[in-house]
Amino acid sequence: MTKKTLADLSADGTALARADAADDADTGTTLASLEAEVTRACGRIAPLWPLEHFVAVNPYLGLLEQSFAEAATTLARISGARLTLPRGHYAAKVDAGEIADADLAQALRKAAKAQAKTSGEASGLPADVAALKARMRQDVPPSPVAITAAEAIDRATGRDPAAGAAALVVEEISKFCARYFDEGQALWRVPARDRGLYDAWRAQAAFDLTPEVMGFSGFRAALDKLPADPMAAIAVAVADLGVPEGAWAPMLHKALVSINGWASYARYLVWQAELDGGSDPVLRDLLAIRLSYDAALLAVVPQARTTWEEALAAMSAPVALDPERVVDAVLQDAAEIAHRRGLVSRIVDANRASHTPAVQAPERPVAQAAFCIDVRSEVFRRALETVAPGVQTIGFAGFFGLPIEVVPFGRHRGGAQCPVLLKPAFVVCEDVSGASETERTELAGSRRMRQEAAKSWKTFKQSAVSSFAYVEAAGLLFAGKLVGDALGRTRPVTHPAADGLDAATTKRLVPSIAPGEIGGRLSGITLEQRITTAKTVLKAMSLTGPYGRLVMLAGHGSSTVNNPHASGLDCGACGGHTGEANARVTTAILNDPDVRAALKEAGAGVPDDTWFVPALHDTTTDEVHLFDTALLPQSHAHDLAQLQAWLAQAGALTRLERAALLGLDTPGAQVDAQVRARSTDWSQVRPEWGLAGCAAFVAAPRARTRGVDLGGRAFLHDYEWQADTGFGILELIMTAPMVVASWISLQYYGSSVDNRAFGSGNKVLHNVVGGLGVLEGNGGDLRVGLPLQSVSDGTRLVHEPLRLNVFIEAPIEEMNRIVAKHEAVRHLVDNGWLHLFQLADEGKTVRRYVGALAWETLEG
Repeated sequence: MTKKTLADLSADGTALARADAADDADTGTTLASLEAEVTRACGRIAPLWPLEHFVAVNPYLGLLEQSFAEAATTLARISGARLTLPRGHYAAKVDAGEIADADLAQALRKAAKAQAKTSGEASGLPADVAALKARMRQDVPPSPVAITAAEAIDRATGRDPAAGAAALVVEEISKFCARYFDEGQALWRVPARDRGLYDAWRAQAAFDLTPEVMGFSGFRAALDKLPADPMAAIAVAVADLGVPEGAWAPMLHKALVSINGWASYARYLVWQAELDGGSDPVLRDLLAIRLSYDAALLAVVPQARTTWEEALAAMSAPVALDPERVVDAVLQDAAEIAHRRGLVSRIVDANRASHTPAVQAPERPVAQAAFCIDVRSEVFRRALETVAPGVQTIGFAGFFGLPIEVVPFGRHRGGAQCPVLLKPAFVVCEDVSGASETERTELAGSRRMRQEAAKSWKTFKQSAVSSFAYVEAAGLLFAGKLVGDALGRTRPVTHPAADGLDAATTKRLVPSIAPGEIGGRLSGITLEQRITTAKTVLKAMSLTGPYGRLVMLAGHGSSTVNNPHASGLDCGACGGHTGEANARVTTAILNDPDVRAALKEAGAGVPDDTWFVPALHDTTTDEVHLFDTALLPQSHAHDLAQLQAWLAQAGALTRLERAALLGLDTPGAQVDAQVRARSTDWSQVRPEWGLAGCAAFVAAPRARTRGVDLGGRAFLHDYEWQADTGFGILELIMTAPMVVASWISLQYYGSSVDNRAFGSGNKVLHNVVGGLGVLEGNGGDLRVGLPLQSVSDGTRLVHEPLRLNVFIEAPIEEMNRIVAKHEAVRHLVDNGWLHLFQLADEGKTVRRYVGALAWETLEG
């Protein structure tokens, strides 16, 4: 297929639509191939959730079908991004004795065996440990092969990259996307926002003189030739740029990576549409815009054509594993082997030390406390078991198996309180406890009025003219507040859910499970659904008895101020929201007398004197807040008081443990005060460390890890395979919590190994754009991932980038069945994106998954 034929077919906006019916079969095939490559390139981009419910995402999501070393080669070739730290990091660990020669040798053997399986021979690997150590002292940073036409123009003309064509394109697209996708921050919105992204851009690009002011004369005239159809525009751009078919894949991937932040947000919109069973062309539209810029710029700077053609030739060359990236992958694997050696030893030694559990469980626990599997809960659970050995703690995904959409009081739509892999199954409306219909109507109207007034006031403060008058007239009134904040004066943190409500009403807010209707949709949970949910939740939590008199279900959230990424510290299993709504709804179901009667009839009865209590674990202050305690009978007053005392003691112990990592070296009482002050300090860039340090996921009975200090680095999911008839719970664990934990692990990993590519930079420089993301500084691309301050203390990495170690106590044949059945899980374990292990013989033996459904027993 020649350039001329492709251009002729695509020059008008309807040509592409007629391609399938074209007489020229070769033409139809080529256009279909181009569409397939566009789809594939869009699939390479990981989604970016907006700040309102920011959740951890695996930044390598589109590369999971490649092995770790292959993905490192792809990233190096396309963008120059690193998949591992510079080699000096590993050299320092070797010098300090943290990585032994045996670890390096094992990593070399693994790499050689993996290459032999795929290509029949080992290539690019050092011959032995000595050779590997020599290569370790010579860091070879990635050098990208793929470039955009705008970058070729900068090279050919000698323009400063900071003010050249490539920077211009990113800046122009970023400004347009900020206006188009804005979620309420902008005062003036894009006029054509009701049209598609590409169509809206074409409408404004015709009047934008910026490229011509920057020296690209004739740019708008070049854009005039663009077809109305986005896919046709892509075909035209590919033709005008002269891209051979062999370079389509890297060129398209590079185009999207060059605007990775906005491409990632567009991918999120596509993700949401697909979750609802639909589709969204927004990412393809963005690609059409990006390629149209390149084609128009090259048309007005023809002298860059030679440089561009040289780049196309390089992109068309066959791709082989980069030997340098293979060495990097081996060093990373050696670091992980060294870390895992200590972790496995602690678990195995603890279980071999005694043939009985570390703490003999009483016939009936004095209380039970279920926490999210989040690594921050590991520290609190250990502390609670220390102060109250008779309490049984449980780990389970923090949405408690209840995928709900919670609609705030007075509104018709809410947020999804479940993992982003799932779609809410129920709509639960917030209500005001004890309110009459008249009071509800008045309160809802009052809330809307307050919110509208706040919006109008914000518009007045920020508008082009009145903002100056506002500062002149009212600026000094804020002096006291600013001084107090600067001096660390603490004040209550107002949760977004309380927006527009007074304090008294906020205290009366409850999630209602009563069936009803909201905005034309069914809401609430029917009795039949409650019974089914109760059975499922209790079984999934391995909570089948004996039961304590109190069973606490604790969601979690974080208290911080002046923190755009605050929701990223909340519960990922609750879709980037705090988890108290899920805990309250679940306990309401489990306390329902009709549900209890049905459970008893089904042989899964809960004792009449067992009450479920909802709670929220604040991971910044390590305080646990109980809800709905007024519903407990008086007979449980002592139990409640005892539980509250234990939680307070456990919180103090937890704060002491976290103090060292937070840099707080003071006596206990002062530590408590300082930790609480961090949550309300508007200047604090590290109110807490979130999930930094996460390195392991354990799905097993708590007895396997109870008494083992896992350092707040392990996701702990209770699971007893003997009670899992049909192994449906195991399948759920391996396809949901394990996958979500790998997303978290790999987001922290990516933000640590290459924050430029996979993180959001310095949070001190962040500016919120559109209410949906941040820029670093006053321009450039939307940033993805975590800020530097979330993974580094300024002098060293606090998060050690390690791929997740997953330990599951279950039969190997059942885990193999699940791996074989689910492609996404198979990619994770077979391609080395996480390490899978079996706990056997009650934690005394560990076997490692080595790929292709094969396992080997670890020595020692």
